Amino acid sequence: MGRAQAPHGPAPNPTGIYGGSARDAIAEFKHVLYTPLPDASYEVRSFAVDDERQNVAAYGIFRGTHTGEGGPVPPTGQKVEADYIYVMDFDGDRIRHMTKIWNDGISLKQLGWA
Repeated sequence: MGRAQAPHGPAPNPTGIYGGSARDAIAEFKHVLYTPLPDASYEVRSFAVDDERQNVAAYGIFRGTHTGEGGPVPPTGQKVEADYIYVMDFDGDRIRHMTKIWNDGISLKQLGWA
């Protein structure tokens, strides 16, 4: 797996789950997400650095409307507004591990996907 700099915007767990590098995984994730939610956006509300533990935490709000094809159901026109937190552990200037914390169940219900 290739190493990637901190991603911009929503990103998957960079473990190469889509195959290839972390950058490939991020590109695929954005395609999968932004096709059914073409107006998807995020707002970073807080950012903290923990030098002792060599990690950063970013809190944000993700928003989008299911108006595009490609979701698990035809477009619902429903909106999602979800809080999320990324915690990124670093090895020097590279992300070694990233964890995303969010309530996916509520997000899927808001979109009419569950």
